[in-house]
Amino acid sequence: MNELCRLLNIRLPIIQAGMVWVSGGKLAGAASEAGCLGTIGAGSMKPELLRAHILKAQALTKNSLAVNVPLLYEKAGEQIDTALELGIRVFITSAGSPKLHTARLKSAGATVLHVVSSPLLAKKCEDAGVDAVIAEGFEAGGHNGREELTTMVLVPQVVDAVSIPVIAAGGIVDARSIAAAFCLGAQAVQMGTRFVATVEASAHDNFKRAVTNAGPGDTMLMLKKHVPVRLLKNRFFEEVRAAEDRCADRTELEALLGHGRARAGMLEGDLEHGELEIGQACSLVRDIPTVAALIEKLALEYAQLQLPDWHK
Repeated sequence: MNELCRLLNIRLPIIQAGMVWVSGGKLAGAASEAGCLGTIGAGSMKPELLRAHILKAQALTKNSLAVNVPLLYEKAGEQIDTALELGIRVFITSAGSPKLHTARLKSAGATVLHVVSSPLLAKKCEDAGVDAVIAEGFEAGGHNGREELTTMVLVPQVVDAVSIPVIAAGGIVDARSIAAAFCLGAQAVQMGTRFVATVEASAHDNFKRAVTNAGPGDTMLMLKKHVPVRLLKNRFFEEVRAAEDRCADRTELEALLGHGRARAGMLEGDLEHGELEIGQACSLVRDIPTVAALIEKLALEYAQLQLPDWHK
């Protein structure tokens, strides 16, 4: 058990990512029960809904749980209050300054992880008092950094820039990519896309099947000048691309995004008009197992890896 596993009180160095409309209490509870850090994605939740999902997860496991709070949402402070009230003591913050809530969370006895897309931001997080950083590469699904640093390039730079533990994220879906992350200096991995295609994920079955049917070039990072997000290509994606090609302004882009598109796509299964956020590595995902079966398979495949001797 490494330093980070002890810090988070988890058996396995795997964090199930908090994802909008996908990672509710059922998925988080199953991931924690399997030995990972299960994470509830609060981004799409009002405080009362977050409360319900935390209670659901706590009913499924006595192990450590986390809540992911994207700081760009106006109810982030209320979400943090709700989670603290219910005993959550691990928080993953993202999409905002690490200085916003870290001091308050630390004073409440919480452990704070912040998602970063550059070594510079990682250092700012360390200076702000966070306990660890999640270095998320360009391959990741959902909202991304603007730097376009891939995971293999980003993670070792972040490891070199800070003295706190580093978690690798972006493009990690199997035992090979987990091993690669450890070779780059990470103490754990965060996996999002792989957990979307599990039985316990709250994603619609249509979305799960779309993930398992995706090809190598079926995602693209869009809206780089607005709020960068990696999308699975569909009719909505083409609308976004057309708007960007004609240099649509911020108001038009927000109008295009502002009709519950993410909910429609990922939770309700509208594969044509919905916003489908997923990582590049979806093309490596071909089944929809239970979380327990997935973790068992990852552990078995990791144990079977035979890393080559580079001297030969």
